[in-house]
Amino acid sequence: MFAVLTARAQDNEAAKKDLAGLQGSWTMIAGERDGRPFPTEFLSNSERVVKGDETTVTVNGQLFMKAKFSLEPSRNPKAIDYAINGGPSAGLTMYGIYELDGDKLKFCLSTPGKERPAALATRPDDGQTMTVWKRETK
Repeated sequence: MFAVLTARAQDNEAAKKDLAGLQGSWTMIAGERDGRPFPTEFLSNSERVVKGDETTVTVNGQLFMKAKFSLEPSRNPKAIDYAINGGPSAGLTMYGIYELDGDKLKFCLSTPGKERPAALATRPDDGQTMTVWKRETK
């Protein structure tokens, strides 16, 4: 029982650390869907803002997604779940994985309702999106 409680406490601390690391504004620097890269103009006009456990993603000034999220950093790869409450997929759930490395952040996300991706990459017609973000510095 003590080992289970210790593991949960470690998971909670890891989640708090990653949550703190996600806070702030991010600009997309790379992305692909179904194995195809995003156009350059799409990248320069995409922003992610994280406040607490909520993220808002805009593309060309339009709301793409607003969602509450939860983290599972003890999984390998680390897991993130989105409860989407704004944008075209509002009301749906999306599963993903993430990698946080200082001011660089990578996600691979499934199409809402599909299984969680296994790797930070996409393949033709897999319905997954992989994005790379850089923290905005002021």
